[in-house]
Amino acid sequence: MSTHDSTPTTDVPTADVPDMPAPRVREFAAHSIGGGLALLLGLAGLLLGIGMVVTATAVDATGAKAGLIIGGILVILAAVLAMCGLNMVAPGEARVVQLFGRYRGTIREDGLRWVNPFTSRAKISTRVRNHETAVLKVNDAYGNPIELAAVVVWKVEDTAQASFEVDDFLEFVSTQTEAAVRHIAIEYPYDAHDEDGLSLRGNAEEITEKLAAELHARVEAAGVHIIESRFTHLAYAPEIASAMLQRQQAGAVVAARRQIVDGAVGMVEAALARISERDIVELDEERKAAMVSNLMVVLCGDRSPQPVLNTGTLYQ
Repeated sequence: MSTHDSTPTTDVPTADVPDMPAPRVREFAAHSIGGGLALLLGLAGLLLGIGMVVTATAVDATGAKAGLIIGGILVILAAVLAMCGLNMVAPGEARVVQLFGRYRGTIREDGLRWVNPFTSRAKISTRVRNHETAVLKVNDAYGNPIELAAVVVWKVEDTAQASFEVDDFLEFVSTQTEAAVRHIAIEYPYDAHDEDGLSLRGNAEEITEKLAAELHARVEAAGVHIIESRFTHLAYAPEIASAMLQRQQAGAVVAARRQIVDGAVGMVEAALARISERDIVELDEERKAAMVSNLMVVLCGDRSPQPVLNTGTLYQ
């Protein structure tokens, strides 16, 4: 099956897909700074706090000693708390930042970043992923049981929607993919009876484009972007596979016979036209009919013709 572009262009009727609610939150960049400077300041604070505590051991005055120890402990705690805001962001990952349950933005820049240490940071992957459905057994548009499976290539486009619009975006993509594959399967036949009709087997490109468009409409609310989709398995169910194979073979035989007859008629027409044009022999209607009959038998027969010598005339 062929692939297609990441942006589906096929329009899907609104009645074919569920009416997803408008997203309540969209991704924006969180306020963060480079983590290198924050790390240096945090380490400096730790050293300062430890130095204050060590210095307190050399001070004889009780008040000064207590002040240095308490101050040193506070500086150490502040430094540790500040360094809790450090985040290691790998390529292909993002951090969804929340402050007391409120969305405060997403960190997409890789490397060491620092944000408010009182925030929570949830890791979410923005890498390209594959999802392959199990082999599904459904009835096509003609009611014939068929088996099909599909693979979908996707990635998280909006981390805020993926985190807050659905309960579990991985399960959501899986369920909606299966629903879209089933819906496409029941809308079209495996093989179309009329030549102009779309079929799953005969119009793979058009069907996969419709599948991608429907998937895009279904998972867009979760901030997911469909890159590619294709069928990986398509066959009649085992209980009717033998009968359908005979039907396909019969159709192929009929089509081949039709092509042979069309070609033979053209050859006979050409032969009669050239004989008449060159005036090789004068043929009346009965002789033309006999020649047409003989040529059609020779050209359309399954076996090699056996020559028969006629020592008389056509009329004897």
